[in-house]
Amino acid sequence: MRRTISFRRARMDDVALVHKWMNEDHVHPFWQLNFSFDRFEKHYRKALIDTHQTLYLGMVDGEVMSYWEAYWVEGDVLENAYSPKACDQGIHLLIGEKDYLGSGFALPLLRAMVRFQFQHEATTKVVAEPDIRNDKMIHIFERCGFAPITPIQLPDKKAQLMFCEREVFESRWNDEYKKADL
Repeated sequence: MRRTISFRRARMDDVALVHKWMNEDHVHPFWQLNFSFDRFEKHYRKALIDTHQTLYLGMVDGEVMSYWEAYWVEGDVLENAYSPKACDQGIHLLIGEKDYLGSGFALPLLRAMVRFQFQHEATTKVVAEPDIRNDKMIHIFERCGFAPITPIQLPDKKAQLMFCEREVFESRWNDEYKKADL
């Protein structure tokens, strides 16, 4: 059965849903944003207006089920972890709805978002820095075309720095994108 993946920009009226996801047992150990609603609302409002990132909600067949942060490495804490090029982008993600966990949606969603990020012609690299304990996400990133570079210490976590080079991604997925995503 063919499924449709789509994304839309996150809005302030999504805050309750994203807050709920941040408090899920499969999310909060890695995101560490399981704050009170008032504190999270302030964090989320600030993130929405932050010009170095764009927040998205991911959907399968129109059902909102994931949260994404696409960001420019320049201006991010990650720029101190390696020597970024001006248009390197990064990605954070979580599958919020439990019904979608372990159902094979993470990889097609990640592929779609990374393909979207590479639409910016000057972007030759998309980076990720999942929590080093998050073996499942590290595996999904690797399957998408991200290569583990080195463990790094960020202010809020020990992370696995990973790079996805445009050439690697396109050679891996160009034929696949001529077919259905799922």
